[in-house]
Amino acid sequence: MSDERSIIINALGGPRGLIDNGLPSILFLIVFNVKHDLKLAIWSAIGLSAIFTIARIARKGTLQHAITGFIGVLICAWFATRGGQAKDYYIPSFVKNTFYATAYAIGNFIGWPLIGVMFGPLFGENFEWRKYPARRRVYTLASWVWFGMFILRLAIMYPLYRMNAVNALGVASLVLGYPLFLFVVWWTWLIIRSVPIVQVQATPE
Repeated sequence: MSDERSIIINALGGPRGLIDNGLPSILFLIVFNVKHDLKLAIWSAIGLSAIFTIARIARKGTLQHAITGFIGVLICAWFATRGGQAKDYYIPSFVKNTFYATAYAIGNFIGWPLIGVMFGPLFGENFEWRKYPARRRVYTLASWVWFGMFILRLAIMYPLYRMNAVNALGVASLVLGYPLFLFVVWWTWLIIRSVPIVQVQATPE
């Protein structure tokens, strides 16, 4: 069971990937609230993300999540600069959560829950899980949990954006970021482990 948990965490970037993706946004919020300087907050976030990326390169580590995080910060910074308001830093988050919520819902409705699509091959069961109702059911349930996370973020954060409540929006972003994400990862693991992994027999050559 611990192997399943490790596979899930590593597939989502691992502890280091979570840091690379999350800390720049936290720094943006802190700098903006302390200095009330949008440009300084933006450049602080970009700088920290760049440092993480360079550190990955120096250590010859996996660049996927560092580069993804860096690009994400640049996109958020562009929106904030373009709109001239700190709250616009979170516009990409609304787009991303809407996209993922839609994708997870569609996946479930057509019988291809995205959690199964992502983790089935990593668990060594490929897509054979679709032939086993119990295993297919847990992947579907786990996918609805992720759908719920994306919808919850939108339901709380978008009204704050409309009300120009920048500080509350930032706090909500933090609470609905790592804490909620880690809770959903843990919940996903509990759901998936409730049904044994499908054992795929090797095809004789």
